[in-house]
Amino acid sequence: MGRAVRVALVGQRFMGRAHANAYMKVVPFFDPPLRPVLQVVCGRDEGGLAEFAQRFGFAGYTIDWRQAVTAKEVDLVDICAPNDLHAEITVTAAEAGKAVFCEKPLARDLVEAGGMLEAVERAGVPHMVCFNYRFFPAIQLARELIHDGALGEVRQFRAIYLQDWLVDPGFPRTWRLVRARAGSGALGDTAVHIVDLARFLVGKIAEVVGMLSTFVKERPLPDGPGIGAVDVDDAAAFLTRFEDGAVGVFETTRMAAGRKNFLHLEVNGSRGSLFWNAEDPNVLWFHSEKDPATSQGFRRVVVTEPGHPYAGHWWPPGHILGYEHSFVHAVYELLSALAEGRNPEPDFRDGVWAQAVLEAVLRSAEERRWVAVAEVLGG
Repeated sequence: MGRAVRVALVGQRFMGRAHANAYMKVVPFFDPPLRPVLQVVCGRDEGGLAEFAQRFGFAGYTIDWRQAVTAKEVDLVDICAPNDLHAEITVTAAEAGKAVFCEKPLARDLVEAGGMLEAVERAGVPHMVCFNYRFFPAIQLARELIHDGALGEVRQFRAIYLQDWLVDPGFPRTWRLVRARAGSGALGDTAVHIVDLARFLVGKIAEVVGMLSTFVKERPLPDGPGIGAVDVDDAAAFLTRFEDGAVGVFETTRMAAGRKNFLHLEVNGSRGSLFWNAEDPNVLWFHSEKDPATSQGFRRVVVTEPGHPYAGHWWPPGHILGYEHSFVHAVYELLSALAEGRNPEPDFRDGVWAQAVLEAVLRSAEERRWVAVAEVLGG
């Protein structure tokens, strides 16, 4: 077993659980070159921290994130805290010489994201953004097919990401509905995933035109009586032109009744197409124009064979993988990169680029025009 890398996890809720589980599973299934040691977990719920630490095997816990990320016993800081804490924690961790693994979106806005990138580069520490959807075996296979030319010239990309947890107007105004804390609404929470997938599969977006809508403008406060204003988007839709000439269509909302985690994408090329849905994550649908005309159509590829990306580390063919496995794969890539002395991917540069696309959409919606990504980057 490889040498240890000691982890401080900041966040004990949904993402904190996903990351902690990944560290637990990566060693027995992947035998990574570095062995993660769960050193300390930090969260706001002091009452639940002890149970969380015990359940996932952390050596200790604290409600003071500064204490956690600067501890000499910590090598890697994993940030699963709300968006408004990402920058401060990153800068503090980088200055203390720690590697940083940060949940998406990287920051609340482009200026903040750029400052985070500057901090890790100045300190010379490794850095990675957790765009976990990249690490589904089917998405990895899709990238291989596209980059090997199976689709020919890529012409069109479309993606929708739909959830429904905000349909009820009585749902409380959590931090994700406050711009000062979240930066944006569905745009930064869900659209950022499909923006990153677009880059991973097709390439960089050159320009966008978009619109944003907020349907429920006030919600009950979560910690007491009264209501508060919602100042982020409930839904976003935008068109894109990629640098290589392809075009894209994107839509996201957290108010699509009946949709729980419906992330669907399709790529069309001159010689074929593929599509994938996160609610059926083990299946990639692929069509090739090379097939005889009498038998053309989308073929259902179950991505669980030993030769498929990551799949050989788990179960026999046909025994499916789920959401949690994408985080295990991301952690494996992180540990492998750290062991080899290289920066993992996707890194903070990818996070800054995704933030620039979101910023371009925001500016486009406000000014009702096409906006170049280079424009918001200052290029």
